[in-house]
Amino acid sequence: MDPSAAFRRWKAQSLSKADLSRKGSVDEDAAEVVRLLNSRERFFTTSSCAGRIVLVDGMVALEKASGDAVLKFEPFVLHVQCRQLQDAQTLHSVAIDSGFRNSGITVGRRGKIMLAVRSTHGLEVPLSHKGKLMVTEDYIDFLLNIANQKMEENKKRIERFYNCLQCAMERETTNSHPKIKEKKDPSCTHKKERHLEGACSKRITEENQKELENDHDDDLGISANIFPEDY
Repeated sequence: MDPSAAFRRWKAQSLSKADLSRKGSVDEDAAEVVRLLNSRERFFTTSSCAGRIVLVDGMVALEKASGDAVLKFEPFVLHVQCRQLQDAQTLHSVAIDSGFRNSGITVGRRGKIMLAVRSTHGLEVPLSHKGKLMVTEDYIDFLLNIANQKMEENKKRIERFYNCLQCAMERETTNSHPKIKEKKDPSCTHKKERHLEGACSKRITEENQKELENDHDDDLGISANIFPEDY
């Protein structure tokens, strides 16, 4: 089967399936990114999570925990199937520049090209062991504050990813139809293209500089295990 035809079939099948998540719909903070990608012929999303803070212990309250309770912050994660490797590389560059440094590309046996957008600022902290609380309530409040700060940073990275993704797609559209654009107004086209590139590059540079300055305190000064990135 023609690769393009196979990709169109995979996309149609994926987007026609029911959402089997507990929520039953795309998270609000990830909805714009998902809609933007699915509106393009070269991409479609297969799963996403905008990020969450959870207390894990058989889904019961901490004061009633009988096992090992763990507080987790899980950052934004997105899986996108791409038509060509070049398309995946474009998204990968956008993801890395937006702060999702653990993103990667995989190619399956059937030729499916998948991009995983992931970051490294997760959090996993044990709170109790065999039903016994191992930390103070003040420390739990401190951890919740840290988790909330991480969630806010997570939302900023999602917004940055969306904005830079828009820039990348607009540049590719301009470059793929130079003759059409030139017929309308050559001078306006070139100015607009330079403006888009400059604005996006400036935004990426400024944000990356801030992240580089904050690399040493990405976990906000506490000792905790990084949440596994193999989900």
